[in-house]
Amino acid sequence: MDFRVKEFPKVRVFPRPKDGLRAMVNRAPQAEALAERWMEKSRPFRSAVYAARRRLATGGVVVLTIWLFLHVMFGANGMVVYRSKREQHLKLRAEIEKLQQENDRYTQQIKALQNDPKAIEKEAREQLHYARPGEVVYVDPSTEKPATNAAHK
Repeated sequence: MDFRVKEFPKVRVFPRPKDGLRAMVNRAPQAEALAERWMEKSRPFRSAVYAARRRLATGGVVVLTIWLFLHVMFGANGMVVYRSKREQHLKLRAEIEKLQQENDRYTQQIKALQNDPKAIEKEAREQLHYARPGEVVYVDPSTEKPATNAAHK
């Protein structure tokens, strides 16, 4: 086996700061000439933009206003969504009110059935077709409905 080194790796030499500064100073006229060429090429565009600056600003404000209007009207929380949510809220509030009234009516009916003998008698006569001794009950056969499912069993 041959362990001899055939080539030495090249040693990297870092540039000295003076060399970098000297190179930059040497290339400064070229950079200035390049910048001057770019400025000359872009001069018509810059002067056109400068001349139309008011129109561009007005156009930007118009675009911003249109975007803001569309966002307010049709955005995630826009007026269209707000109106539909408001309608839904009013419908739900009316339904809650109706159900509350129905609940109150049932509560009154339950209290009456627990305490009032006349209410108990009325329910017995209407739903169970009960009658007092000696009374005759006439029922129209076309309007007769079965009172409960218990009657069918």
